[in-house]
Amino acid sequence: MGIFKAAAVQMRSGTSPERNAADMERLVREAAHQGATYVQTPEMTGALIRDKQAGAAAFTTEDKDVVVSTARKLAEELGIYLHVGSTAILRADGKLANRAFLFAPDGATIANYDKIHMFDVDLDNGESWRESASYEPGTEAVVTDINGARLGFAVCYDLRFPQLFRAEALAGAQLLSVPAAFTRQTGEAHWHVLLRARAIENGAYVIAAAQGGLHEDGRETYGHSLIVDPWGRIIAEAAHDAPGVIVAEIDPAQSAAARRKVPNLRNARDFAINASEARRLRGAAS
Repeated sequence: MGIFKAAAVQMRSGTSPERNAADMERLVREAAHQGATYVQTPEMTGALIRDKQAGAAAFTTEDKDVVVSTARKLAEELGIYLHVGSTAILRADGKLANRAFLFAPDGATIANYDKIHMFDVDLDNGESWRESASYEPGTEAVVTDINGARLGFAVCYDLRFPQLFRAEALAGAQLLSVPAAFTRQTGEAHWHVLLRARAIENGAYVIAAAQGGLHEDGRETYGHSLIVDPWGRIIAEAAHDAPGVIVAEIDPAQSAAARRKVPNLRNARDFAINASEARRLRGAAS
């Protein structure tokens, strides 16, 4: 497995899929110019639209989606693996999926992944989100090959569910992807520590392309796209919320080295849990 360059593209997607596709193309070209052969874009690359009716009018099927068609052409033209972190796709049953796409250097679709964990939260600054009201959750984790390495998929809120990443690592993933649109509040509190934890726990690179800044629909996202190595070190960061590109070298052998040093994947054991109610020990003080 050879060393290659990976890029995370940071965006500030608005409400127009066409404008966002053009922004994506410009930034992906910049990443490829810097030598990246794997390029990842953020969650909801195609559009961030909070209003359900406006979203219903903008979102379409995979075969008609401008981000999908643009990404496919770019992957083939530039000869890269292009990972659209996610975009909203209208399914055949009329429901929406928050779906990731991975395109090969010949433009073929290698893999799709539908975000499993829905962002249904109430934050203490008054923000309230109900992703499950608009999107149908996925049911399948995905691991596939790129550049001689194994890549595991996730999207944004999936980051808070370590069992997903552990399952992908056990399936051979040396790279874990977390394209995201983290809110500013949760990003400031948890973004860096969670991404570093997933890398450390699994002895894997973590690549996380992010949305950043104040968006047209009024939401504010954290930015700070990151690439973390298997020892938990940040090797590239967009230390801001503006659109841009970060690039780092990926050496899959470093994942194997980290797992030899701390073989927790191999040392894991099954166990039962005793969740009985607390009982007063005999002779304890009253």
